[in-house]
Amino acid sequence: MLETIAVLLIILWVLGLVSAYTMGGLIHILLVVAIVVILVRVIQGRRL
Repeated sequence: MLETIAVLLIILWVLGLVSAYTMGGLIHILLVVAIVVILVRVIQGRRL
């Protein structure tokens, strides 16, 4: 479940960078959240 959310957030961030219209800092906040989720899973010892 967390992996799916992380992947979705990363995809939204990439789309925000590629598109001419971005929602400002929101996309970058989503990226940070996705990275934190992935790091928490790695620290807990679960495989990605």
